[in-house]
Amino acid sequence: MAVKQKTLQDAFYETLKDVYYAERQSVKALKKSAKSAEHEELRQAFETHAEESAEQVERLQQVFEIIGKPVRGKTCEAMQGLTSEMEEDLEDFEDSPAADAVLAACAQAIEHYEIARYGTLKTWASQLGYADAAKLLDATLQEEKKTDQLLTEIAERINTEGSDPGTDEEAAPKKAGKAKAA
Repeated sequence: MAVKQKTLQDAFYETLKDVYYAERQSVKALKKSAKSAEHEELRQAFETHAEESAEQVERLQQVFEIIGKPVRGKTCEAMQGLTSEMEEDLEDFEDSPAADAVLAACAQAIEHYEIARYGTLKTWASQLGYADAAKLLDATLQEEKKTDQLLTEIAERINTEGSDPGTDEEAAPKKAGKAKAA
């Protein structure tokens, strides 16, 4: 019996299921991150993106409808790994001045994964003739990029606020090194 060869259509559907699962997990992770964040701007960014992500889940459901496939999630090993790492880091840095910086970094790892996946899905949707799906996926891709940029800006402030330069003797070479590099 011949095995059916996999197509780009198959890859699109499998990746869509993967991202659907990942996005639903992202909503949960964002809500937990918002509760854990001390920095008000970071907390607000997580809350806002959790709401956005819930809308992104709805968009993905529309994409499933467009391609005529059932809405299904498929366990996303990458998202499980990223959220597991976030949990571990939350535990390790819970009461640390670096906790919010670590939390922002974990959130950005999730955003980068989502950006990669949505970029791929948008391209494949276009190649497969799903123009409406490509538009929906692009809307989400743009939101993910915007969130990543916002997290970068917040992280730069958090990292400065939460940094511990150590003693004056330790800080002096760092300042001198920066002056030379400038």
